Parts: sequence; C-alpha cells; structure tokens
Amino acid sequence: MKGAAQSPLAGYTGPPFDEARVHDAMRMGVITCRPDTSLHEVAGMMVAHQIHSVVIQNPAPGSRPWGIVSSLDIAAAAGSDLDEHEAQDVATTDLVTVSLNDTLQHAARVMTEHGITHLIVVEPATDWPCGILSARDLAAVLTAPPAASFLESPSGAVSQSA
Repeated sequence: MKGAAQSPLAGYTGPPFDEARVHDAMRMGVITCRPDTSLHEVAGMMVAHQIHSVVIQNPAPGSRPWGIVSSLDIAAAAGSDLDEHEAQDVATTDLVTVSLNDTLQHAARVMTEHGITHLIVVEPATDWPCGILSARDLAAVLTAPPAASFLESPSGAVSQSA
C-alpha cells in the first residue's frame, strides 16, 4: 500500500461549484495495492482509510496504475470467499482520469458519461495520479454554504460578510 488519502475538511470552504476546480474538492493521495492483493485485504483497506476505491498499481517500477477496485466491486463479490479472489479479478482497467486543474463541471460530466462515481486525478505535467475525486466530493461542494467574503472599508477596517 502506498500513500494515504487525506479526508476533506468537515465543511467545504472553497469556491462555488461553477467556479471550482478538481483540486478544490479532491482527496489528496491515492491508496494502492498490487494486482494479486486479495479482495478481503482490499475491503479492509477501504474500511481502514474510509474510502470507496483502491487503485491497482502495476508492480513494475515506474509503471502507471492499470486498474481500480470500487466498493461496488467488493459488494458484487460479497457472496464469494473474498480471500480466494484478487483485485485483478474485479478491477476496472479502462481508467478514467481528470486533471487536477479541470473544472468540477467537467468532472461531473465525465462521471455521468462513464457511469462512475470515482475519478483518478492526475498531475497535468506528468499524467501521474495524485488523488481521487468522488461523487460525494461533488456533493460536498454543491451543498456547501456560500463562502464568507472579506470586505475592506474605505477606512482600512476589514469586515466579514456572509
């Protein structure tokens, strides 16, 4: 397992949805496992890190991720022995990514077009994964109260407005 995902703050305080970028709402860090990791272990990783997807990392040094296992994949395998199945058995290998500089509107469209709830976020310069954006992250932005703005009066005093 590499990295650790950071949970977003309890309340989103960034820009409104129509102005927000992926980096404003994503979870930094990517939890990964090897293709031969048991689904039991993958499920345990999801519980331990309070996440809903684990990226499958190709074991070759410097290789890009080649799959993702979601909590829905775990649920679909729930009737079987999770120790007898590996992440590579259920992983989605057609990875869908967005750049951390993309708009949240774009990310929402991509999720809708592909029928998925988690996107791997990549660095624009390297195309390397740096986080995950979930539909829940979008919901946090959509339901956040308007951010307070700070106004400076002509006298130089700063006041806060809602």
